[in-house]
Amino acid sequence: MQTPAPAGRDGETRPIDVVSLYPRDMNIYGDSGNVLTVTRRLALYGYEPHVHEINQGDPWPGRVDMILGGGGQDTGQKKIIDDLFRRADDLRAFAADGVPMLMICGLYQLFGDYFETIDGTRLDGIGIIGAHTIGRDVRMIGNLVEHSAQFGDVIGYENHSGQTFLDDGVEPLGHVDHDGTGNNGEDHTEGARVNNVIGTYMHGSLLPKNPAISDFLIRAAAERRHGAFEPRQGDAQRDELARIDGVAARARKVAASRPR
Repeated sequence: MQTPAPAGRDGETRPIDVVSLYPRDMNIYGDSGNVLTVTRRLALYGYEPHVHEINQGDPWPGRVDMILGGGGQDTGQKKIIDDLFRRADDLRAFAADGVPMLMICGLYQLFGDYFETIDGTRLDGIGIIGAHTIGRDVRMIGNLVEHSAQFGDVIGYENHSGQTFLDDGVEPLGHVDHDGTGNNGEDHTEGARVNNVIGTYMHGSLLPKNPAISDFLIRAAAERRHGAFEPRQGDAQRDELARIDGVAARARKVAASRPR
């Protein structure tokens, strides 16, 4: 049973509006778990999450505090690409204004400059992340641990044949230890960071096993919307958050120990 978030001063609610971007076509390998994780943690910190599922043709909500997007096959990318370009100016404005975003796999690729699929089709991206992706025959698949200066070890599951190359000066999310893993199998980078926008190949889903990234997104959204990140919790909320973090720690240990 869900523990309700405590109300703020004088019954004040503190909404956070979360956009789930293209969940119909870009939601494979459990990426919807990222939305569930963020909303649960928001409530346990004493905020009021509102989730807006935005598919092709849907209007933006009145407020956008966080955007979460998942992965999809090439066919899924082709289905959403026209709508993505209609939203490109808005998305670039949100990114410039500090809206935190997490883009997984297929949407990570389309947030770059372009993606050339394995059949030679070029899908232009919207240029929020300075990167390009080339489809290759070799698929990189399996559990993965990457090392991040901000988030510590990030643990997830990659499954992609597109190989992404970051522009000079673009910060990776982290670094991997082995050839044949990460962004492109060559330079030991994985993912990308541009201000509050994170792109990564990590499925799993990512956020349940990586509370530090969840809390980064939540903090950025709360600071932008409400001026500060201020948890308002009772004992029940603190205990539940500690339990969830314990589950995450055990899941991280298991995933990190399993061979690819």
